[in-house]
Parts: sequence; structure tokens; C-alpha cells
Amino acid sequence: MPIRLPCPHDAMTTTTVLFYIFAAVLLFAAFRVITARSTVHAALFLVLAFFNAACIWMLLQAEFLAISLVLVYVGAVMVLFLFVVMMLDVNVEALREGFWKHFPVAALVGVVIALEMSAVLLGGFRLTEAAPPDPNLASMGNTKLLGIEIYTRYVYPVQIAAVLLVVAIIAAIALTLRRRKDSRYVNPADQVRVKPQDRLRIVKMQASGPAVEPPAPAADAAQVAPSPAPQGTNPPGAKA
Repeated sequence: MPIRLPCPHDAMTTTTVLFYIFAAVLLFAAFRVITARSTVHAALFLVLAFFNAACIWMLLQAEFLAISLVLVYVGAVMVLFLFVVMMLDVNVEALREGFWKHFPVAALVGVVIALEMSAVLLGGFRLTEAAPPDPNLASMGNTKLLGIEIYTRYVYPVQIAAVLLVVAIIAAIALTLRRRKDSRYVNPADQVRVKPQDRLRIVKMQASGPAVEPPAPAADAAQVAPSPAPQGTNPPGAKA
């Protein structure tokens, strides 16, 4: 009985079908992120978009990036973001005010960004056939090769990106810092600069002294005046 060997065209067809499925779900999830009325639903659609992007990276044999996307973004960042959104209970209606007013400018900026990214990335899709990888490099694995590329050829861009992220974190903390008027706090700088003589003041006082007599109560010399007689009556001792 003849055995049918797997054809490379069949594998390419299966990969292409999976790619289009994941890409379609990714585009739908990304569209729902910006159109969902509930912030919780938008966060869940963003999780779905990240997961489909990880699946596409798996098809491209970038397993390390796919696992990193699932563990870091889906497993940590998005879960934290989802809990923050649920706890803050953001008023979405107030945030959506003026959406259509600024929509033309936002759409124009989005189109310009899409055209610029297309002009930069379009050259990568013109390759007819990829060069065969070096067998020695293929045996090292994607993770090790990625680490070598990052910390040798792209070490300066990685360091610049790290500095930018740190600046962004500090700016976010500074912008969201709000001092409440009803809360009490202590300035650590004032605690460090304090001196012992400012904390404790010793006052010299006499241990004992002459007893002070209380003042005598003042004599009440004022006499109580008689109340006036009502009209139509004579006071006592007066002649009618």
C-alpha cells in the first residue's frame, strides 16, 4: 500500500489558513478595544488581541516572543489593568464626551502613521525566498540567539528604551500624585534636619514657693431694687 508523504504545499496552506484566522480575530479584537462601551470589555478584548498576536508569532517560529507576550502582557499587565479598571469604576460617558469632535484629526493621524509603517515594513514582504539558516546557529535556539543580538548589536537601543520607560514611569507617578487636604503626613527631610534642642525644651522652675492666698470675695453692696408696681395700683405707703 503506497504511503502518501506530506506535501510542503499542504503545510504552507494550513499555516496560511491559521495565519488568516488569527489575523482576523486580532483585527476584530483590536477594533473592539476602541469601540467597546465598557472598559472591562475593552480590557478583555485586549487580552484576546495579545493572545492572537502570540499565536501568530508561534507560526513565525518566534516561540520566545510568543511566550513572553502571554506571560508578561496577558498574565501580568492586563490582569493588573483589569483589576484597576474594575476598582476605579471609571465614568466612561464623561470620557467619551467630544469623541466625534476630535475624530477627524485622530483619523488623519492614524492614517499617516499607518502609511509610514507601511513604507518602512513593506520591504520585508518582498522577499521571495528566505536564505537557509546556518546549521550552527539553528542548534543554539531562538532564545540564545535573541539574547546575543540584543546585547551585542542592539545594546544601545535597548538601553535607550529602558531609560525612556523609567522616565515614563516617573512622569506617570508625578502626574497622578494628588495630595489630600484631609490627610496628615510627615516630611522625611524635616525629620532628618531636626535638632535635639528643637524637640525638647527644658524650663527651670522653683520647686516650692510661698502659698498664694486666694482673693477675698468682693462684698455685694448693690441692693436689690424693688420691682415696679403694676399700673392701676399704689405702692405700699403711698396715699391714694
